[in-house]
Amino acid sequence: MTRLTQLLPLTHVRVGLDITSKKRAFEEAGLLFEELYGLSRASIADSLFARERLGSTGLGHAVAVPHGRIKGLKNPLLAVFLLDEPIGFDAPDELPVKLMFFLLVPEASTQRHLEILANIAGLLQQKEAREGLLTCASAEQLHERVLGGVDLQLS
Repeated sequence: MTRLTQLLPLTHVRVGLDITSKKRAFEEAGLLFEELYGLSRASIADSLFARERLGSTGLGHAVAVPHGRIKGLKNPLLAVFLLDEPIGFDAPDELPVKLMFFLLVPEASTQRHLEILANIAGLLQQKEAREGLLTCASAEQLHERVLGGVDLQLS
């Protein structure tokens, strides 16, 4: 059974990032996972962009959930970024994005991937929870609020 606490350690949470574009956000996520797990940052950015070409992962309300499949990855990985200033993301409500949940899953992942996305979306659909996440002042605070707001258990 996978718990969100296993998917989102504090080292995967960044607050106050000065990122000015979707491209730069994807590169920064790739850099994070490269530094922590030795994954190829270029492969991560390419995977995120490949998914984005199918349709924006911007959900609206200043949040996005970019996600991609990574060849050779054994378990899902999750990171959360809260930007200093929102960036354009082609979200359905046309609002720029400030909060980003990056999900990487193994290439063959199907049901597990969808369950994780559904749980993240469930948290982000709750107005009070979403607004609380958008106002966090530190990585520790954002981490605590995410973990307190999502009950994610997958087999």
